[in-house]
Amino acid sequence: MTSFNTNITEHPSHDRLNPDAWEALYLDQAIPLDINAKALMIKDLRSWSRNYLLIPIKLIANVLLALIMTFKRLLPFQFSAYKLMHHAAAFFLKHFVTPEACYLIVRHICIGSNVVNFLIDNGPDPSIPRSSLYPRTVDDLAENAFLEHDLILYNFVFDYHQAQQKNPNWLKHVHDRGINYDSIQPVEVEVDLSKRGWFKILDLESAIELFKVFYSLCLTSDEFARAVLSLQFDENFGCYVSAITQNYDWNHVIANRHPLAPNSPFNAARDLFLHGIITEALYRFLEIQKAMSLSPAIANKQD
Repeated sequence: MTSFNTNITEHPSHDRLNPDAWEALYLDQAIPLDINAKALMIKDLRSWSRNYLLIPIKLIANVLLALIMTFKRLLPFQFSAYKLMHHAAAFFLKHFVTPEACYLIVRHICIGSNVVNFLIDNGPDPSIPRSSLYPRTVDDLAENAFLEHDLILYNFVFDYHQAQQKNPNWLKHVHDRGINYDSIQPVEVEVDLSKRGWFKILDLESAIELFKVFYSLCLTSDEFARAVLSLQFDENFGCYVSAITQNYDWNHVIANRHPLAPNSPFNAARDLFLHGIITEALYRFLEIQKAMSLSPAIANKQD
């Protein structure tokens, strides 16, 4: 069972001479996020591993990444190990990463699928392949979830572009018809937040820093570069959503931008960390838009 005991009060009687920055961030609603996901993010940010281990982990991870990338580019051949990568990732998450971080990772993949399916439902061709990637547990991630998550994104971009070329007036049709929010649904994640262990201590960003090293080892050089670049597609997907909703007010939240100016792979972990937050902000935006679209119908029903 998933439990959301945040240890943060909704209306804290704070010390006005020494206010808690994390409580202020939790209570602030300038950038709306799912309240349970935000509580887990705050708990993750306050963890001792992020405060004391993140910087040395970054240093070690970037040195190893440089060695691996150099070695693989010098080889006359390329190799990959998808199965090893995913099973190792699931093992690593289950035994060394906090339940909060594990929950957020599984949730991220699910809401990512919902966003893709929302774009398909309201796109130039609703028949293009949809995402069916909905892991519920950390063990489910072992089934090539990370690689499939990237492939879904890139294949969607190809399919979306081709459909736009064939249906140049699709956006007007969508606006005339009305936006379909059926894909914006709560996701089901089965991560026990009370299950602790002596070694389950790593916060989300520290875990990503370490895993990027293994990711680079188990993918070919081109595959790793493709995965890194995918993080900067946040801007593209933000534009897709805003064109459909005709609302660009939230786009300032997007920090991963300009895929035509690829970021360094040494920043990949930070970019992935931001990608998770941006996706949460996008999904909450769509949930709010869905609620607003239902309000007139609810009001008419009550009348």
